[in-house]
Amino acid sequence: MAKRKRNRAGLKAAEVRAFQTLLLHKREEILGTVLSMEGEALRREQTNLSTCPIHMGDVGSDAFEIENTLNLAGSERKLLKEIDEALDRIEAGTYGVCLGTGEPIGKARLQAIPWTKYSVEFAGRLEQGLASVDQLADEPGDSHVTAA
Repeated sequence: MAKRKRNRAGLKAAEVRAFQTLLLHKREEILGTVLSMEGEALRREQTNLSTCPIHMGDVGSDAFEIENTLNLAGSERKLLKEIDEALDRIEAGTYGVCLGTGEPIGKARLQAIPWTKYSVEFAGRLEQGLASVDQLADEPGDSHVTAA
C-alpha cells in the first residue's frame, strides 16, 4: 500500500486540495464583492456631477459614503492578497507552515482561517508585542522572528 504524499506541514494531498478549493471559492466571492463596491462608488461619484442644485450636506454625506465604500473595498483587497499568498504556499508545498516559527499550523486554525500565515501561538505573541516579523523565512524551521 503506497503512502499518500504529504506537504511540509504534514497535510495530506486531499486536505490541501480541499483547502485550495475553499480558498479559490472565497477569492471569487471577495473579488465579486470588491468589484461591486468599487463600481457602486464610481457610479455615485459620476451621479454627483449632474447640474442639479444639491444641498452641501448631501454632498458631504455622499463623499463620506464613497470614501467608506472604497476603504471597505481596500480591506477586502488586502484579504484577497492574503488568499493569493496562501494559494502560492500551496503551490510551493509550504501551506500550513507557520511563517513565524516554521512549525505546522493546527488544522482547526486552517479550517477557521484558511489563509492564515501564523499558528495561534505565534499570532498571539505578535499581538502581545512579544515577537515581530523582520523577514520571511525561506524554509520552514528557519525562524525570522525577533523577540520584542
